[in-house]
Amino acid sequence: MADGRVARGWLRFRDEPEGVRVATILAVDDDPTIQQLLVVNLELEGYDVIVASDGEEALERIRKDKPDAVLLDVMMPRMDGMEVCKAAKADPETASIPIVILSAKAQQDDIAQGADVGADAYLTKPFDPLDLIETVQRFVG
Repeated sequence: MADGRVARGWLRFRDEPEGVRVATILAVDDDPTIQQLLVVNLELEGYDVIVASDGEEALERIRKDKPDAVLLDVMMPRMDGMEVCKAAKADPETASIPIVILSAKAQQDDIAQGADVGADAYLTKPFDPLDLIETVQRFVG
C-alpha cells in the first residue's frame, strides 16, 4: 500500500540478532475475540504476548512476569481494570510498567479516571490496530 498501513509488520519473522530481547506485552481482556485480536496484532509486530482473562489474573501476571507493557480492559470479572492499574502502580516493583487501558468506556470522566489510577495511555474500543501498535511502540519500542 502506498501509505504503508497494510504491509507494515505483516511479514516480520523472528530474525532478531542473538542477545536482542523481544518486549513482552500482557494482553488482558475477558472477551476471547478481543484477546485474540490483541495477540495476533502484537505478534505480527514481533512482540511476545502473554494473556490474562480477568483482573485478578492480570495483577498476578503483572507481579510474576513483569511484562514490558500491559494492555488492560476495564470491565472484567473478579477485579476491574481500574483497580488492577491502581494496584500495579502502587506497588514499587511494578509501578514503572506502562499500562494502556483499552475500554469501550469513552466518556471524558472514564478517561480521567484512567489517568487518576495511573494509566499511561487510554484507547477506546473499537480501536484501530495501527493506533494500538503505535501506542505500544511509544512505551517499549
